[in-house]
Amino acid sequence: MECTGQNSSLWNHTALVEFILIGFSDVPNLQGFLFGIFLIIYVFILMGNSLIIMITKVDPSLQTPMYFFLRNFSFSEICYVSFTVPRLLTDLCRQHGNISLLACAIQMYFFLILSATECFILSAMAYDRYVAICNPLLYSVIMNDRLCMQLAVACWSTAIPIHTLLISVVFSSTFCGCNQLNHFFCDAPPVVQLICGDAFRVEMLLYMISALLASIPSSLIVGSYVKIVSTILKLPSATGRAKAFSTCFSHLTVVTLFFGSAIIVYFKSTTSRSTGVDKFLSLFYTILTPMLNPIIYCLRNKDVKVALEKLLQKCIVL
Repeated sequence: MECTGQNSSLWNHTALVEFILIGFSDVPNLQGFLFGIFLIIYVFILMGNSLIIMITKVDPSLQTPMYFFLRNFSFSEICYVSFTVPRLLTDLCRQHGNISLLACAIQMYFFLILSATECFILSAMAYDRYVAICNPLLYSVIMNDRLCMQLAVACWSTAIPIHTLLISVVFSSTFCGCNQLNHFFCDAPPVVQLICGDAFRVEMLLYMISALLASIPSSLIVGSYVKIVSTILKLPSATGRAKAFSTCFSHLTVVTLFFGSAIIVYFKSTTSRSTGVDKFLSLFYTILTPMLNPIIYCLRNKDVKVALEKLLQKCIVL
């Protein structure tokens, strides 16, 4: 049912009990093609990130803080996509996207927590690169096992109470009007738009939390890289500068892709939203970035490439 004309007045007086995820139903002829593409990408994400986890866990040369955080990041990517892509694939198969408020709340809750977790892990990785390049003699002392574990626990747990508050506020509100979400999963901005009554209060809370969870990691990352670049430029050897920059390239690429698209979606004003553009950008940070992560780290990181080659040689021998 479309939310236009006479139907809109009916929706406006009806409290909602479920949402309809429009997803990609506006291109019905491409449903099968999109299912195949997203399935291949999802399998690649699972396999690629699982491979990174396995390599960084078993290879002795990769038992460093840098790869400890990379392992955490890859695991978060697997969890991250698993709360969105399977549902998208199911909706493409059955060609309708009815989702209850409870299921929507659960999906949004874990998606937001894992998104924030990735932001914090990326900032921990930036701090690790800062210590390695700016304080190389003290690196093993500063980045000890205890600190790495404390940083990992903080990355995984910090967003839980914050997003518990946000989800409780959003889903304790009354939803009325059109129940159609022009999206392929329960992302926060389109859901908040369906709140009737004091929606402005909830939208401001969403912006405040998004700003907090984006500004803290991004500030730490920018601050770390200002120090890193300053230190690298002081190196006397061009080879040394190139090597130092190469160790940061993979991380910077992932940071740019993830933060760039997410910030555009979450900080655009409601009046300037284009649901088609938002949906495309959401695909970028929910599916394409997790897919690119294994490619970036395997192709641009010499240590991972060497470890992968050794693993393949062992598999061939067996």
